[in-house]
Amino acid sequence: MAISRTQKAEAIVRPTKAGKDADVFEQSLRPRTFAEYVGQSRIKGHLLVHIEAARKRNEPLGHTLLHGPPGLGKTTLAHIMAREMGTQLRITSGPAIEKPGDLASLLTNIEQGDVLFIDEIHRMRPIIEEVLYSAMEEFALDLVIGKGPTARSMRLDLKPFTLVGATTKAGSMSAPLRDRFVHTFKLSFYSPVEMERIIERSAGILKVELEEGVADYLSGCCRATPRVANRLVRAVRDFAQVQNEKRISHERALSTLVSLGIDERGLDETDREILRSLVEKFGGGPVGLSTLATTIAEEEDTLEDVYEPYLIQQGYLQRTSKGRMVTPLTYEALNLRSPDPLQPLFS
Repeated sequence: MAISRTQKAEAIVRPTKAGKDADVFEQSLRPRTFAEYVGQSRIKGHLLVHIEAARKRNEPLGHTLLHGPPGLGKTTLAHIMAREMGTQLRITSGPAIEKPGDLASLLTNIEQGDVLFIDEIHRMRPIIEEVLYSAMEEFALDLVIGKGPTARSMRLDLKPFTLVGATTKAGSMSAPLRDRFVHTFKLSFYSPVEMERIIERSAGILKVELEEGVADYLSGCCRATPRVANRLVRAVRDFAQVQNEKRISHERALSTLVSLGIDERGLDETDREILRSLVEKFGGGPVGLSTLATTIAEEEDTLEDVYEPYLIQQGYLQRTSKGRMVTPLTYEALNLRSPDPLQPLFS
């Protein structure tokens, strides 16, 4: 049986009703309101103002672009924005929209005021972006039907909606698309205090009792990223549950992180492999991204998008015009002595 464009659009878009099925949100540990959302206070403040203003005008919220490293809460903010506006959230991703017809089917099925969330929006094809321009500015679709001399243009009116785009590479987006967003926010890494609050909240949802100091200890091991923090809380809970421990002790948290290869700085085995390769094989650098990626058998995009942001933010790695280089903090983190031709490298 042939699949219609409408059915295909439904396959690539997952609508969620704001406020529906709270248990699903609890299982994912996703905050449901701005009050529950920890951190990013400047962004929350701006969004609250824009949302309140849009509600008073009885208009959709302006198109919003959220960018920053993965795991910082871009998707969560989209959920909260839809909930605050009292509308549905429809979720898709840039690579999932293959043809202009897919986008047309998607947009024509959107209801008044809905929030359309496109993850990895920088990976949309240019031909898809061009169709999206008129939809964002005029709430209309300009389509070309047919080919050759018989081709004709057609305009479809759309119901006003809000587009929320998320990306880890805002610079990879075309300027015309980026400029059509009314609001642009960059999510930053979280402070240790914020991470501790997130860990305590997640532990409460998972009904995990933490001994004093455990949340503080874990907050320094989760790369200043809520997604990593939630993953560590789940892991510690599982290890404790297998041992029939009702409370998470500091010893249990430490042994769990050791088994996962994560140290007290939040560095995992891949982080240490990156830094150690730079020190041992390239004398601390500089070395090009492709060479470093080949050395540790990792994809360049993964290295640049997943590992480097935290290493650079924490001061273990620096980018220069000649390549990647380590910093003095790297030697301390790896328990190595600073480079000295007269001294052995390892302490």
